[in-house]
Order: sequence, then structure tokens, then C-alpha cells
Amino acid sequence: MSNPELLIVGLGPAGLDRLAARALRILDEPERTVFVRTLQHPAAAELANRRSVVACDDLYQSAESFDEVYLAIADRVVAALQSGPVAYAVPGSAAVGERAVTEIRRRVGDRLEVFPGESFLDLLYLEAGVDPIASGVKVLDGRDLPDPLIFDTPVVITQIDRPEVLADVSAELGRVLEDTTSIIYCDRLGDEDQIVDMVPLADLSGREVGPRTSLLINAGPVGWYGLVVTNRILRKECPWDRKQTHHSLLSHLIEEAYETAEAIRALPAEAPGGDPDYVGYAAVEEELGDLLLQVVFHATLAREVGAFDVEEVAEIIRRKLVNRHPHVFGEVIAEDATTVVSNWEMIKGEEKARQSLMDDIPVAMPAIIRADKMQRRAKSVGFDWDDVAPVFEKVLEEVDELTAASADARAGNTGGGVASEVSAELGDLLFAVVNLARHLGVDPELALAGSSDRFAARFRLMEEEAAVAGRPLRDHTLEELDALWERAKSTRTSQ
Repeated sequence: MSNPELLIVGLGPAGLDRLAARALRILDEPERTVFVRTLQHPAAAELANRRSVVACDDLYQSAESFDEVYLAIADRVVAALQSGPVAYAVPGSAAVGERAVTEIRRRVGDRLEVFPGESFLDLLYLEAGVDPIASGVKVLDGRDLPDPLIFDTPVVITQIDRPEVLADVSAELGRVLEDTTSIIYCDRLGDEDQIVDMVPLADLSGREVGPRTSLLINAGPVGWYGLVVTNRILRKECPWDRKQTHHSLLSHLIEEAYETAEAIRALPAEAPGGDPDYVGYAAVEEELGDLLLQVVFHATLAREVGAFDVEEVAEIIRRKLVNRHPHVFGEVIAEDATTVVSNWEMIKGEEKARQSLMDDIPVAMPAIIRADKMQRRAKSVGFDWDDVAPVFEKVLEEVDELTAASADARAGNTGGGVASEVSAELGDLLFAVVNLARHLGVDPELALAGSSDRFAARFRLMEEEAAVAGRPLRDHTLEELDALWERAKSTRTSQ
């Protein structure tokens, strides 16, 4: 295109001396209206000294968001085409990080020509000794970092134009990286006074920033990706890790699950509501890491035989979540949690081709949890009481039946059938109590665990008082033990 109606020019990372001759010649055409996104750039300032330009800096002051700025720039540039040829010049490359350019191209179509220009990234890669293709560099906007931020490749963070942006970026990096991690800090690339420094993360937030400040982080494998990589290295090089199988790791998986549950139980009941218990959360964080290692380790073993990998594990559960939440990702309407659970069980049943709602509930699951799960599945099809009152009545009914069965046993009917009946009635009572807990909104497993904790604490107080008196518990009468128990119950620390 010899004389384009609209010319979009990337001004490069520094002065006009780096600009292509033809692009500069067109920018100098007196009949062409030239817009620059900002004068806060060496080439734009030089251009303004050699000819009249229209700056868009004012739009940054009046708009409430960057998206509004970019749309307003597009409006201004496209509207000017009605009066003659136009050029729009942007810092760096017109093809890198210029959302207004994308919007203008969408509106104008083929009535334009683009000189992409040299990007600051070209200079950054050169200064840092990084091949972006070989290393798979990611380029991110410091004002809108992804969550989670994954360091599986070198990361460039740009648009760090204000101290508060640098503070936010530093805080986000600090969630995963150590304070001693070296960060490549770059500013004014291409100028004679350019800055390229290695800065420890701990000192990063104190550096000055401007419109041309960027960072490059080449931290190596850390975070989620680092855990996967480290586990694979250990599997190859550590004698203990090399000898593990799925079955040898099973006890560790169960142990870590219980330790995680214990840490979670220590959090306030309303967590994450209320005031955060950061000490408690630190324990949960550590235990979740131990549990996550078990997931990654089993995936590493499965990868060795080509069964699946950890990414496939994550993707399978992601697809399940999407499929089982049609009220979020589809057209289904679910106005309450009960409907969500009902839909979940129906969809899960279809996925697993269940013959019964009672299918695929593990027999090895703790009995209280298994009973609760069965009852919740039954509730999903409406088989449940609507009110708690009949549940209380059912518990009392089961108490009466257990009392009768126990009386028969004590009357001398000691056959195996009577003993089995007592066991069955006791099981029915426990099942009914689990049902009651569910209707009261109480986790029966946690409730029983709490009672066990209180019993243990009070019993320790009894032992301590007996030790102080110089008489072990076994030397006390039942009445004396009851008195010790009542004193322990009244002690605040035992509650």
C-alpha cells in the first residue's frame, strides 16, 4: 500500500533513530493527522518536536479504566479519518500490548497499513540472554496478573508504570518466590542511560518505575510446576522414592488426609468467616502440601506406565466440575443448594452408569461418614423428612428398641441371635443419630471428634489431679472418679 489512508506505527523502544525510514517519511507528511498514544516516550516526544501531533494522554485522565481509554483512542482515531489521512503512533511495537490498535483494526478493516516496529521485548531478550522460543517466555501485564501465577517458563512482566503496580507485583511474586530470587529489572531500554539490573526480590519494591519499566523472572521450577518437577527428579534419583509403589504409598495418603483433617478441625468453626486464624491456616497450608504431594506422587507413578499424568488428573476433575454445575456453565436453573445437590447426584449417576444411588459408596469409608453419604443421596430424590421433629422421634424409637434387645440379652437369652440383634439395634441408633446430625446441620464426624477431644482433655485433668494427690486413678472409687470428672468438666480449659 503506497499511501495508506491509516498508518499505524510502532515507534520502537527508544528514539526515532530506530524507526524504519519509510514509516518516518509517512509520519512526516504534512497533510496527515498524527496521533500518538502518549508523549511519555522518547520517539513520541521527538516526533512532536518535528511536527504537530495529537496526544491521547488526556484520555488517561478522564477515563475510569484502561479499557475505556483504549476505546476512546479508537473512537478518536477512526473519527479523524473522515477529514483525511491519519497516522496513529504507539510506543514499542504496534503488535505487542496495544489493545487500541486491535480495536482500530477491527473497525477499519483493510484501509490501513501497519509498521509493527521494534518491541522492547527484543532488547530485553538480548540483554537477558533469553531465547523466547527455546525457553517459552510468557509476557504478562503487571496491572492484571493471572491467578494463579505459574512459573513454568521465564516470565516477563511489563506495564509496571506506577509504584503501586510494582508493590502489587512484588507481593504476588513473594507468594511463591524466595526473597533472594534474582529479578532482572529493566527501564528505558534502547536509551543511552538504559538500566538492566539484577535485583533480589526483597529489594524490588523500592526501585523507581516509569512507563518503560519491565521485569524478567527466570526462577526455575517453583510452585505447582516445581512440585511436579521435583517429585519426578526424586523418583529417578532418590533410593526411597525409586522403590515406592501405589500400594506402598497408600498408608501415607491416608495418614496425610487425617493430618490435614486435624489441621482443618483446629480452625474456627466459621472459617473462612470471622477473624482469620493465621497460625491455624499455616498448619493447614503445610498439611495440604503434604497431601498434595501424595496426589502428585501417584500421578508420577501412573505416568511411568503411560496410564495418565497429573495434568490429566486436573483436567478430568475440571470437566467433572463443569458438567456437574450446569446452573453455572449451562442453562439449568438452580436457586438453592438442595437443587444443586440433587442435580449433582443425578449427573454423577449418569456419568458412572449407576444401577442404584447406593452404588460406588466405598465400604472402607468410616462408618459415620458412609452413613451420612447414603442419607444425603437418599435425600437427593426426596427420601427424607422435611422437619427435624420426626428425626428426634426416630432416635427415641431406636433407643427403645435397643433397650428391649439389651433387656432380652441380660435376661439370659445369650444366643448369638440376641447378640446380633443388640448389635443391629445399636447400629440403627447410630444411623438415626447421624441422620439427626444432618438435619441439625452438624457434621457427625466432627461432632464425635470434638466430644472425644473434650473427653481426652477432661480425663487428663483427672489424671493430673490424682497425681498431685499421690493416688493413681485405679485406686479411686467410682464415686471419687465421678467427683474428679465433674471438677474436670467445670474447668474452662476442658471445654
